[in-house]
Amino acid sequence: MSDSSLVPTPVLLQAESPRIVLASQSRTRRILLEQAGLCVESRPARVDEHAIRESALADGASPDEAALLLAEMKAGRIDDPDAVVIGADQILACDGEWFEKPADRDGARTQLLRLRGRTHVLHTAVVVRRGGQTIWRHVARPELTMRPFSEAFLDRYLAAEGEAILSSVGAYLLEGRGVHLFDRVEGEHAAILGLPLLKLLGFLRQHGVVMS
Repeated sequence: MSDSSLVPTPVLLQAESPRIVLASQSRTRRILLEQAGLCVESRPARVDEHAIRESALADGASPDEAALLLAEMKAGRIDDPDAVVIGADQILACDGEWFEKPADRDGARTQLLRLRGRTHVLHTAVVVRRGGQTIWRHVARPELTMRPFSEAFLDRYLAAEGEAILSSVGAYLLEGRGVHLFDRVEGEHAAILGLPLLKLLGFLRQHGVVMS
Protein backbone atom coordinates (compact mmCIF):
# COMPACT_ATOMS: atom_id res chain seq x y z
CA MET A 1 0.00 0.00 0.00
CA SER A 2 1.46 3.37 -1.00
CA ASP A 3 1.56 6.35 1.32
CA SER A 4 -0.70 8.26 -1.09
CA SER A 5 -3.50 5.76 -0.58
CA LEU A 6 -3.56 6.65 3.12
CA VAL A 7 -4.34 10.31 2.43
CA PRO A 8 -8.12 10.88 2.29
CA THR A 9 -9.48 12.49 -0.86
CA PRO A 10 -11.14 15.80 0.05
CA VAL A 11 -14.89 15.87 -0.49
CA LEU A 12 -15.79 19.07 -2.29
CA LEU A 13 -19.19 20.70 -1.97
CA GLN A 14 -19.10 22.70 -5.18
CA ALA A 15 -19.99 22.17 -8.81
CA GLU A 16 -17.35 21.04 -11.29
CA SER A 17 -17.45 24.48 -12.88
CA PRO A 18 -16.91 27.37 -12.70
CA ARG A 19 -13.60 27.50 -10.85
CA ILE A 20 -13.34 29.74 -7.79
CA VAL A 21 -10.50 32.25 -7.61
CA LEU A 22 -9.75 34.23 -4.45
CA ALA A 23 -8.23 37.59 -5.37
CA SER A 24 -5.97 37.56 -2.36
CA GLN A 25 -3.02 35.79 -0.81
CA SER A 26 -4.70 35.91 2.59
CA ARG A 27 -4.07 32.55 4.19
CA THR A 28 -6.99 33.05 6.58
CA ARG A 29 -9.56 33.69 3.84
CA ARG A 30 -8.31 30.76 1.78
CA ILE A 31 -8.53 28.43 4.78
CA LEU A 32 -12.08 29.60 5.57
CA LEU A 33 -13.17 28.64 2.04
CA GLU A 34 -11.26 25.36 2.01
CA GLN A 35 -12.64 24.34 5.39
CA ALA A 36 -16.10 24.93 3.90
CA GLY A 37 -15.34 22.23 1.31
CA LEU A 38 -14.40 24.47 -1.62
CA CYS A 39 -11.45 24.21 -3.97
CA VAL A 40 -10.01 27.71 -4.27
CA GLU A 41 -7.15 29.13 -6.28
CA SER A 42 -5.51 32.11 -4.57
CA ARG A 43 -3.96 34.79 -6.75
CA PRO A 44 -2.31 38.04 -5.65
CA ALA A 45 -4.29 41.17 -6.45
CA ARG A 46 -1.92 44.02 -5.77
CA VAL A 47 -3.53 47.38 -5.15
CA ASP A 48 -2.31 50.37 -3.16
CA GLU A 49 -4.64 49.85 -0.21
CA HIS A 50 -3.35 52.84 1.74
CA ALA A 51 -3.83 55.23 -1.18
CA ILE A 52 -7.32 53.90 -1.88
CA ARG A 53 -8.36 54.27 1.77
CA GLU A 54 -6.96 57.79 1.98
CA SER A 55 -8.71 58.81 -1.25
CA ALA A 56 -12.01 57.32 -0.09
CA LEU A 57 -11.73 59.05 3.27
CA ALA A 58 -10.94 62.39 1.61
CA ASP A 59 -13.97 61.97 -0.66
CA GLY A 60 -16.24 61.46 2.34
CA ALA A 61 -16.89 57.78 1.65
CA SER A 62 -18.35 55.62 4.40
CA PRO A 63 -16.38 52.66 5.76
CA ASP A 64 -18.80 50.36 3.89
CA GLU A 65 -18.13 52.15 0.61
CA ALA A 66 -14.36 52.09 1.13
CA ALA A 67 -14.31 48.39 2.00
CA LEU A 68 -16.42 47.56 -1.07
CA LEU A 69 -14.17 49.67 -3.28
CA LEU A 70 -11.09 47.81 -2.06
CA ALA A 71 -12.75 44.42 -2.50
CA GLU A 72 -13.94 45.31 -5.99
CA MET A 73 -10.58 46.63 -7.11
CA LYS A 74 -8.87 43.47 -5.90
CA ALA A 75 -11.35 41.23 -7.72
CA GLY A 76 -11.05 43.38 -10.82
CA ARG A 77 -7.32 42.68 -10.96
CA ILE A 78 -7.99 39.04 -11.84
CA ASP A 79 -8.58 38.52 -15.57
CA ASP A 80 -10.18 35.09 -15.74
CA PRO A 81 -13.56 35.16 -17.56
CA ASP A 82 -14.25 31.48 -16.86
CA ALA A 83 -13.90 31.76 -13.10
CA VAL A 84 -15.91 33.16 -10.22
CA VAL A 85 -13.59 35.73 -8.64
CA ILE A 86 -13.93 36.69 -4.99
CA GLY A 87 -12.48 39.90 -3.58
CA ALA A 88 -12.65 40.92 0.08
CA ASP A 89 -11.36 43.61 2.39
CA GLN A 90 -12.00 45.26 5.75
CA ILE A 91 -12.14 48.74 7.22
CA LEU A 92 -11.84 48.98 11.00
CA ALA A 93 -13.72 52.03 12.25
CA CYS A 94 -13.92 53.33 15.80
CA ASP A 95 -15.77 56.54 16.66
CA GLY A 96 -15.25 57.89 13.15
CA GLU A 97 -11.57 56.99 12.93
CA TRP A 98 -10.28 54.41 10.44
CA PHE A 99 -7.43 52.04 11.28
CA GLU A 100 -4.98 50.20 9.01
CA LYS A 101 -2.62 47.27 9.39
CA PRO A 102 0.20 48.44 11.65
CA ALA A 103 3.63 48.81 10.09
CA ASP A 104 5.52 47.42 13.07
CA ARG A 105 5.15 46.22 16.65
CA ASP A 106 5.26 49.75 18.07
CA GLY A 107 2.44 50.73 15.72
CA ALA A 108 0.45 47.68 16.81
CA ARG A 109 0.94 48.60 20.47
CA THR A 110 -0.22 52.18 19.88
CA GLN A 111 -3.26 51.00 17.92
CA LEU A 112 -4.34 48.48 20.54
CA LEU A 113 -4.02 51.09 23.28
CA ARG A 114 -6.29 53.40 21.28
CA LEU A 115 -8.86 50.61 20.89
CA ARG A 116 -8.63 49.50 24.53
CA GLY A 117 -11.93 49.73 26.38
CA ARG A 118 -13.81 50.83 23.24
CA THR A 119 -16.15 49.23 20.70
CA HIS A 120 -15.09 49.13 17.08
CA VAL A 121 -16.74 47.87 13.89
CA LEU A 122 -15.13 45.71 11.22
CA HIS A 123 -16.73 46.68 7.91
CA THR A 124 -16.02 43.44 6.05
CA ALA A 125 -16.80 43.58 2.34
CA VAL A 126 -16.96 40.78 -0.20
CA VAL A 127 -17.43 41.15 -3.96
CA VAL A 128 -18.03 38.44 -6.56
CA ARG A 129 -17.18 39.01 -10.22
CA ARG A 130 -17.68 36.84 -13.27
CA GLY A 131 -17.01 37.58 -16.91
CA GLY A 132 -15.57 40.97 -16.06
CA GLN A 133 -18.74 42.09 -14.24
CA THR A 134 -19.55 42.48 -10.56
CA ILE A 135 -22.51 40.22 -9.83
CA TRP A 136 -22.76 40.49 -6.04
CA ARG A 137 -21.62 42.72 -3.17
CA HIS A 138 -22.10 42.47 0.57
CA VAL A 139 -20.83 44.12 3.74
CA ALA A 140 -20.93 42.56 7.21
CA ARG A 141 -20.43 44.73 10.31
CA PRO A 142 -19.26 42.73 13.34
CA GLU A 143 -18.88 44.78 16.53
CA LEU A 144 -16.09 44.06 19.00
CA THR A 145 -15.53 45.57 22.43
CA MET A 146 -12.05 45.44 23.89
CA ARG A 147 -11.64 45.08 27.63
CA PRO A 148 -9.52 47.56 29.64
CA PHE A 149 -6.44 45.33 29.63
CA SER A 150 -3.21 46.32 31.37
CA GLU A 151 -0.13 47.45 29.50
CA ALA A 152 1.76 44.54 31.07
CA PHE A 153 -0.72 42.14 29.47
CA LEU A 154 -0.46 43.97 26.14
CA ASP A 155 3.33 43.68 26.09
CA ARG A 156 3.10 39.96 26.89
CA TYR A 157 0.51 39.51 24.15
CA LEU A 158 2.61 41.33 21.55
CA ALA A 159 5.67 39.28 22.44
CA ALA A 160 3.68 36.06 22.10
CA GLU A 161 2.12 36.93 18.74
CA GLY A 162 5.22 38.39 17.09
CA GLU A 163 5.02 39.55 13.47
CA ALA A 164 1.73 37.71 12.85
CA ILE A 165 -0.37 40.62 14.10
CA LEU A 166 1.00 42.89 11.38
CA SER A 167 -1.18 41.05 8.87
CA SER A 168 -4.36 42.10 10.70
CA VAL A 169 -6.15 45.42 10.30
CA GLY A 170 -6.94 45.33 14.02
CA ALA A 171 -3.46 44.20 15.15
CA TYR A 172 -5.03 41.13 16.75
CA LEU A 173 -5.79 37.54 15.80
CA LEU A 174 -9.15 36.68 17.32
CA GLU A 175 -8.75 33.01 16.40
CA GLY A 176 -5.80 32.74 18.80
CA ARG A 177 -4.48 34.67 21.79
CA GLY A 178 -6.27 37.79 20.57
CA VAL A 179 -9.50 36.55 22.12
CA HIS A 180 -8.06 37.65 25.48
CA LEU A 181 -8.32 41.28 24.36
CA PHE A 182 -12.11 41.29 24.28
CA ASP A 183 -15.10 41.57 26.57
CA ARG A 184 -17.76 41.21 23.86
CA VAL A 185 -17.91 40.09 20.24
CA GLU A 186 -21.03 40.32 18.07
CA GLY A 187 -21.21 39.03 14.51
CA GLU A 188 -20.18 36.11 12.34
CA HIS A 189 -16.77 34.77 13.32
CA ALA A 190 -15.68 34.33 9.70
CA ALA A 191 -16.60 37.95 8.94
CA ILE A 192 -14.36 39.06 11.80
CA LEU A 193 -11.54 37.03 10.27
CA GLY A 194 -12.08 38.73 6.92
CA LEU A 195 -14.85 37.00 4.95
CA PRO A 196 -18.67 37.03 5.43
CA LEU A 197 -18.78 33.32 4.70
CA LEU A 198 -22.43 32.50 5.35
CA LYS A 199 -23.76 35.20 3.01
CA LEU A 200 -21.13 34.32 0.39
CA LEU A 201 -21.99 30.62 0.45
CA GLY A 202 -25.68 31.49 0.16
CA PHE A 203 -25.02 33.51 -2.98
CA LEU A 204 -22.81 30.82 -4.51
CA ARG A 205 -25.48 28.23 -3.72
CA GLN A 206 -28.18 30.26 -5.47
CA HIS A 207 -26.03 30.48 -8.59
CA GLY A 208 -25.09 26.82 -8.76
CA VAL A 209 -21.45 27.28 -7.83
CA VAL A 210 -21.95 25.44 -4.54
CA MET A 211 -24.26 22.47 -4.06
CA SER A 212 -27.72 23.30 -2.72
